[in-house]
Amino acid sequence: MTLTTHDDTAVLETIRDAIDSANAGKVFGQPIVQGDVLLLPVATVHGGGGGGSGTGPQADGHDAGGAGGGLGVTAKPAGLFIIKDGKVSWRPAVDVNRIVLGGQFVAVTALLVVRAIVKARGRRRSRK
Repeated sequence: MTLTTHDDTAVLETIRDAIDSANAGKVFGQPIVQGDVLLLPVATVHGGGGGGSGTGPQADGHDAGGAGGGLGVTAKPAGLFIIKDGKVSWRPAVDVNRIVLGGQFVAVTALLVVRAIVKARGRRRSRK
């Protein structure tokens, strides 16, 4: 059994608009021309969604029902195509946040390893 309400149309329209906005025009930015050089920005776009509906047991004379939906879209810069003299080159975007997070992960792991080594040496010395 499908639950239909007057809000279903608005939810479906919102989802359609979001899906329509995630097209190739969002992946490739507007070209930038400087002299004889053409710059074409590129992004990665990811999305996903879900929805639901439901009915359940009616308790205390109340009508049971349900509805729901969700959609998420993210876009991150991927890099830049540089077109000059008929040759194309690629310059990737640098994600500084990812580099910092990776450095923090390595530092925490190194500290935990050093701590384990120091504890192990301390136990050996106390046995002697």
